[in-house]
Amino acid sequence: MKNKYDPKKIEPKWQRYWEGKKLFEVTEDPQKEKYYLLEMFPYPSGKIHMGHVRNYVIGDVLARFKMMQGYNVLHPMGWDAFGMPAENAAIENRSHPARWTYENIDYMRSQLKKMGLSYDWTREFATCDPEYYRWEQWLFIQMYKQGLAYKDFSTVNFCPRCQTVLANEQVEGGLCWRCESPVEQKELEQWFFRITRYAEELLEACAELTGWPERVITMQKNWIGKSMGAEIDFPLEDGKQVITVFTTRQDTVFGATFMSLAAEQPLALELSRGTGQEREVREFVERVKMEDKIKRTSEDYAKEGVFTGSYCRNPLTGAKMPIYVANFVLMEYGTGAVMAVPAHDQRDLDFARKYGLKVIVVVQPPEGTLDHQTMTEAYLGEGVMINSGQFNGLPSSRFQEKIIEHLEEKGLGRSAVNYRLRDWGISRQRYWGAPIPIIYCDKCGIQTAPEEDLPVLLPQDVELSREAGSPLASSPEFVKADCPSCGKPGRRETDTMDTFVESSWYFERYACPDYHQGMLDKRLVDYWMPVDQYIGGIEHAILHLLYSRFFTRVLRDLGLIDFAEPFTRLLTQGMVCKETNECKQHGLLLPQEVKEGRCVHCGKQAMVGRMEKMSKSKKNVVDPDEQIERYGADTIRLFILSDCPPDKDLEWRDEGIEGAFRFLNRVWRMVSDNRERIADIPPYQGDQALEGESLQLHRLTHKTIKQVSEDIDQRFHLNTAIARVRELVNYIYQFKLPEGPREALELGRAVLQEAIEAVIILLSPYTPHITEELWESLGYNTSIIQTPWPGYDKEAIQEEKIPIMLQVNGKLRSKITVGANCSEQEIKEAALANDRIKEYTRGKEIKRVIFVPGKLINIVV
Repeated sequence: MKNKYDPKKIEPKWQRYWEGKKLFEVTEDPQKEKYYLLEMFPYPSGKIHMGHVRNYVIGDVLARFKMMQGYNVLHPMGWDAFGMPAENAAIENRSHPARWTYENIDYMRSQLKKMGLSYDWTREFATCDPEYYRWEQWLFIQMYKQGLAYKDFSTVNFCPRCQTVLANEQVEGGLCWRCESPVEQKELEQWFFRITRYAEELLEACAELTGWPERVITMQKNWIGKSMGAEIDFPLEDGKQVITVFTTRQDTVFGATFMSLAAEQPLALELSRGTGQEREVREFVERVKMEDKIKRTSEDYAKEGVFTGSYCRNPLTGAKMPIYVANFVLMEYGTGAVMAVPAHDQRDLDFARKYGLKVIVVVQPPEGTLDHQTMTEAYLGEGVMINSGQFNGLPSSRFQEKIIEHLEEKGLGRSAVNYRLRDWGISRQRYWGAPIPIIYCDKCGIQTAPEEDLPVLLPQDVELSREAGSPLASSPEFVKADCPSCGKPGRRETDTMDTFVESSWYFERYACPDYHQGMLDKRLVDYWMPVDQYIGGIEHAILHLLYSRFFTRVLRDLGLIDFAEPFTRLLTQGMVCKETNECKQHGLLLPQEVKEGRCVHCGKQAMVGRMEKMSKSKKNVVDPDEQIERYGADTIRLFILSDCPPDKDLEWRDEGIEGAFRFLNRVWRMVSDNRERIADIPPYQGDQALEGESLQLHRLTHKTIKQVSEDIDQRFHLNTAIARVRELVNYIYQFKLPEGPREALELGRAVLQEAIEAVIILLSPYTPHITEELWESLGYNTSIIQTPWPGYDKEAIQEEKIPIMLQVNGKLRSKITVGANCSEQEIKEAALANDRIKEYTRGKEIKRVIFVPGKLINIVV
């Protein structure tokens, strides 16, 4: 064993060893309990960043821990490889997306291996592999047959730069999430997955997600957005048509004084034709469609609208109601039409005051009287019905049910359930995605591609550009296809699937990546699934997780699997943040462009900004490769987990990484300095009585084993586990072998050996390379990963108890028993909390508390 810790030599050595011994390759073993650990797979963007590192190291600690506990651990890795960045890069570099993608995969794989991650690389795949998306296309066909895939017109978010459709969640502040170009609204014919068919099941099953963070469950529930209420039909003034609204406040229908339509509602333009308002409405609609939808619904957003020139009638009062297009109404909720009740909805009241519309109070609060002319705040609570015809005097809560009965009886409405969730639009007008397996025939209509012809491959001869429309449409060889029904010439669908489709079932494919007879090998999937622990960012709390839950149910209903929920436990790790640096002359600076607080370009003082998520745009990124070259992977792994809990944001500080490196050097010296003292002696087995420092070290060793095990397994407090190991290392440095009889000396050496081995084993999931080297230096010839995780001696962690006499003014009043290692402050607090002592000191001033170690407390009053 060398005296100096040298990660550059140690880490490649053990990475080769693990790979050569195939230690992380796993097969099904019915005799062992399985544990499926998975981190969300990365997009192959070119290089891993510190966010990746944190995500994967968190998972690796748990995977290694579970292996050492004896579980059969599946820990795979792959690549979420389709998507716009590859296509944009190909356009800019005049290359092919496949080449760009696979080159990035090769480089990122090498980076991950340098981190010492325990992946089973035999299960690796990229979602752009035809063998993978072949089965995605097959599933699309089955969903089409079941009515779960369909085509329809829809208003969509469209990025003019990326030339593709975006989900609502991919629009941030009205801009494309990838290229930050302004997003437009377009009416396009799209393919959809009917996720709404599973809305109720997805919602109810949230109660079963006991291993998920509560905030993620709440986000899922809110996104599904179930509302109980009523649909009410408002006839247009000419009586030829009705506008149906959904409302959860059917009790206020008598107070509806105008109608509000979403800009996306087709009736908005239709009702303005021939009224003289058509131009104003069209201009307003086009402007509002460009506005951010989240902002449109916020309370502080300015309420705007335009009169369509048309009217409807309140179905219960017959009152004439003007119809407006309003910027705060969204098509995604209900029918895109809202009955406006200004007295009992704040947005409606603000709008009514702005445009001089009528306000009618229909729910009077239990105390006080509302004045429709002067009220500035809408009343939202319960009360008694007024201005509601025959229902006056009823409690509003009772009227909620009664009015539905009345509406159904009169044929004016009905009880209804509404979901915020909308069907999943999967069409993308780009090249680098899975082709949709559809053929159009002028005679036979929409036809699915023959299953024996799958996969429908992406053509290699497509010229990529930023021009509108799908690039696949420019390939005659791709578009040309015979109708599978009549044999006449047809044409292929040229849209590709949303990349969220690939990530909605990849975790099941990891169980059987080499299975070619079908989408999934049920026997293998039944063994491995569901995923026991899933790890990823909170930004995926809605779409990816919801779509994965949906897809798993579809696979269940097709008979491919027997379970409904894909992920048993979920951890959403925090971001990695770093302060920014800026120079007045040179703008934002990379960390390496700042030396001793000054800009390296001009020598002027750099301004230190706030802690922000690491990003290329902020130039506050830290390159993992550079850190590995300087400190080694184990140091990065240790620091990135030791500073805060995994679910909190980590603040990257250079002094923190240096501190982690110093600690590993200290551990190295601890073993190096003690090798001769513990040579040729087995660790203490608990078969002989201990005393003095040997007993204390033995007790702390087992206390640390217990705490670290619980921190990792039960609490996910990976940072506190490291802190506990640090405490044990500190104690080992202070430990002195007993003097005197040879037997006591030998016992002390055995206890020291036990403690040092415990440190190495407990650190091994965090810092696998250095601990392998240290384990080998102690004479072991098998990998530390094959060493069972230690249990703890319950008797050893029971502290010795001692009696403490409690006196008040020198007279014995009580007695307590405390741990022998309790501090003076802890014993004083226990004494003052004693009930008998409280009786003798109540109402008196405590002047002094005298402590005689190991004997007594005397309280002077």
